[in-house]
Amino acid sequence: MKRFQNIPLFLVLLIFQTIQLQAQEATSEDIYSKLEKIAIIDQKVMMPMRDGIRLATDIYRPKGNEKVPIIYSRTPYNFNSWGDGEQRTRTAEQAYEMVKRGYAYVVQNERGRYYSEGTWDILGVPLTDGYDAFSWMKDQSWSNGKIGTIGCSSTAEWQMAVAALDHPSHAAMVPQGFGAGVGRVGDIMEQGNWYRGGVEQLLFFSWLYGVEHDTFKPRIPEGATQEDLIRISRFYDLAPENPPIDMAEALQHLPIQDILKNINGKHEIFDKMVRRKPNDPAWFEGGLYHDDMEIGVPSFWFASWYDVSITPNLALFNHVRNNAKNAEIRDNQYLVIAPTLHCGYTRATENTVVGQRSVGDARLNYEEQIYSWLDYWLKGDKNDFKETTPRVQYYTMGSNKWQAATQWPPADAKLTTYFLNSDGNAGAAKSTGTLQTKKAGKDTPDSFTYDPMNPVNSLGGNVCCTGNAVQGGAFDQKELEARPDILVYTTDVLTEGVEVSGFIETMLYVSSDAKDTDFTIKLIDVYPDGTAYNLDETIQRARYREGYDKEVFMKKGEVYPLELTPMSTSNYFGKGHRIRIEISSSNFPRFARNLNTGGTNYDESEAVVAQNKVYHSKKYPSQIRLPIRK
Repeated sequence: MKRFQNIPLFLVLLIFQTIQLQAQEATSEDIYSKLEKIAIIDQKVMMPMRDGIRLATDIYRPKGNEKVPIIYSRTPYNFNSWGDGEQRTRTAEQAYEMVKRGYAYVVQNERGRYYSEGTWDILGVPLTDGYDAFSWMKDQSWSNGKIGTIGCSSTAEWQMAVAALDHPSHAAMVPQGFGAGVGRVGDIMEQGNWYRGGVEQLLFFSWLYGVEHDTFKPRIPEGATQEDLIRISRFYDLAPENPPIDMAEALQHLPIQDILKNINGKHEIFDKMVRRKPNDPAWFEGGLYHDDMEIGVPSFWFASWYDVSITPNLALFNHVRNNAKNAEIRDNQYLVIAPTLHCGYTRATENTVVGQRSVGDARLNYEEQIYSWLDYWLKGDKNDFKETTPRVQYYTMGSNKWQAATQWPPADAKLTTYFLNSDGNAGAAKSTGTLQTKKAGKDTPDSFTYDPMNPVNSLGGNVCCTGNAVQGGAFDQKELEARPDILVYTTDVLTEGVEVSGFIETMLYVSSDAKDTDFTIKLIDVYPDGTAYNLDETIQRARYREGYDKEVFMKKGEVYPLELTPMSTSNYFGKGHRIRIEISSSNFPRFARNLNTGGTNYDESEAVVAQNKVYHSKKYPSQIRLPIRK
């Protein structure tokens, strides 16, 4: 730096900015030059759908005359090669990796997104767009007729429902972080992560603010040629940018139906969704997958412990494994469960930290496994994928290691029941709440006040996409546990380590003086020094305790059984640790607040303070059932 001592600061900064820009340009030129050597690049191809709407598509395929398999990615996100006057490299890098392996890479925007024509809705409806795209790709002179789908989050979530259409060319899929595409699986009815236990998950309130485009945005005129589109896209990527906002503050607004309107966001799609109840017929008319739909595609599923919908994702894997009509399809379902946040698989490092907790070296040879899977189904390679790949690969936190199983949960995981007990002071600063393998003798219920205007703040968790409102992952909960509206129940200190791997079931016996309220639970690993890391969480709205097809309200003084949506984890509670649960009636803004009125909630601003109780006795054996591996 001595050579810059006599140069004005602004010139030094300018020099460094110039060097940085030149490095970025060199990187951009390098990947595109490498790609151009091996690939035919065909951008802004307008692929026709059956109703005449055309979807913007970029195609990268190997040079030569050989027919090749296709890896297809459809997305609502912007994959334009240019943005803000700079050439972007992400799509080119993905294309290079696929083309050098002998694949054509086809990436496409859902209808109504960026250069695609039509009107957008969540999951890229209609479903026929996916089917029509398969047919178009199959018929290309350079295609071998085998198509695999791949992607994470919104690039994955459409795949299941389209797979149910059973296009003969859809040979394999790799859905990752796919929960928002899961509507109903058995008793779980999240409707694409909109609900959990009948309670709105606020992630979509935040996500739609950044994603939903205005219908009045400029459009490319009809008749524009492919050459025109490529030229225009260099300086105009049709990517509107909403002003940044404080989402933590925005989600405080009541009524919740006006949250997007209050921050000047586009809200037409949101307005439809926020009014739907969990069993609204509209949930079954869009792009969601439901368990009465047949999946006939070999699938390599990827989930993660701190994703927003780990339990529905695992339930869907099991559903296809157990219920697909074709035995070959049942036998060709594989699963990976990583200890990361949403779509964070490949960001694992030698010291993977999720929130505040280190879970060790969580890296995995994802690329090798995925291409081996695709080679098997799209190229017909007789490789050793099926011989060397476990049915289920899952990462156990605490022991910090990858493990293998033939099913989920592991066959040797047995449910062990722990009953709640206390002297009525589980909500005290020094909680007397315990978890025991024997039922409580006498009933001394724990009571707490739930004030929707003073909810329990979300601290970490299994969440994504909420901006600055909630940071996902494991965080120390002990300061939060000092609140009187959180009931805490803990085992004795473990004299030997225990692995909990599978679905965690909960049955509470509760009462309230409100017509309706919510109950929440968290599973916690308590370290010897008192650090209390959250593992998973769930919630249940009391009015839906008898099913999502009816609302049954509470009566003051009556005690009701309340079964919560299962939680999921794989965690080793080491010797000296303790197993803990927290129970409350809010986890905000992870979930919307129940205003306790018994009304529609979404259009209400006034709240009722509820006095809620949790019972534990031989008559009311509130309990949690842990899948413990011996």
